[in-house]
Amino acid sequence: MSLPLRILGVSPNAWAVSHALADITRPAEPPQPVILPTETKTLRIDLAKAAILVIDMQNDFCHPDGWLAHIDVDITNARTPIEPLQTLLPALRAVGVPVVWVNWGNRPDLLNISAGLHHVYNPTGEGVGLGDALPSNGARVLMAGSWAAAVVDELEQAPQDIRIDKYRMSGFWDTPLDSILRNLGRTTLFFAGVNADQCVMTTLCDANFLGYDCVLVKDCTGTTSPEYCWQATLYNVKQCFGFVTDSQNILKALSNLKQTGEDK
Repeated sequence: MSLPLRILGVSPNAWAVSHALADITRPAEPPQPVILPTETKTLRIDLAKAAILVIDMQNDFCHPDGWLAHIDVDITNARTPIEPLQTLLPALRAVGVPVVWVNWGNRPDLLNISAGLHHVYNPTGEGVGLGDALPSNGARVLMAGSWAAAVVDELEQAPQDIRIDKYRMSGFWDTPLDSILRNLGRTTLFFAGVNADQCVMTTLCDANFLGYDCVLVKDCTGTTSPEYCWQATLYNVKQCFGFVTDSQNILKALSNLKQTGEDK
């Protein structure tokens, strides 16, 4: 009688092994095809190969006591993604689409932060910059593990969600994000969060350069930048890097998937 095979790795990038055998066929996940309208084309995508990246929906950018508010930035538009994400994320989790929280969270010693990066957040050297304590509550600006880097309370994080600390505007630079997505077999990425023209856009661009299919979820994305920055972001995503849709289109596609499953 042969011994049972044991699983090594994360599906779908997993082997089944015993003393005598290594099954490296990596069985594919059952497909979950849906039709998704976007502003330029209708897409047919496989939810079994999709993930959503929620970028920088954290206190420093979206809370009245955070760093942006401290430097007198109006954070109203940074908070607009909260409500649609409250509906969309549970629906995606229910069909097995991973939710990946990509938050700016620096090392406590800031050893990988250059002078140029410090300058972005403290251009005079006299203000509250990276790693400095916020006057309102003492949280250290964009520091991993601090209140400042935590996801806003209004957005629930599930135990199965994936968390990535980033150190630049792009979530792919010097982080495990690419390795994790490839290990999970996720090649179609939905993008949400703030700021659309900065951290969301640079992460989306890098994803495109790495060969991922990119879909910006318009109402789940916001920016505190001027309106022309928002319009330029939408134009560039549609022109060069992917597609633009909204959460209602995704929810309708999920509803159709559920209906199809019930009809079988």
